[in-house]
Amino acid sequence: MQTVIVKWGNSREICLPKDFLQNINLSENETVDVIVQHDAIIIKKLNQKKHRTTKERLRDFYGEQYEQKLTAQNEIDWGTPTGNEIW
Repeated sequence: MQTVIVKWGNSREICLPKDFLQNINLSENETVDVIVQHDAIIIKKLNQKKHRTTKERLRDFYGEQYEQKLTAQNEIDWGTPTGNEIW
């Protein structure tokens, strides 16, 4: 397939036909990984879920035992107010 690089604002765009994307199971607004390798551009589909729960995000950030880390955090005493803070 041949296509043309066109200007889009300050960027450049390559238009890919809908049929071409359907053949590789890509759809509009789907996230892809773009890699430059030597003189080629490789576009890879990312196999990510579109929505992750809060628990999934916390588990990814803190690890499997995230609940223990969250309960282990205590409040920090920053001392007495020095200005006109109202608590």
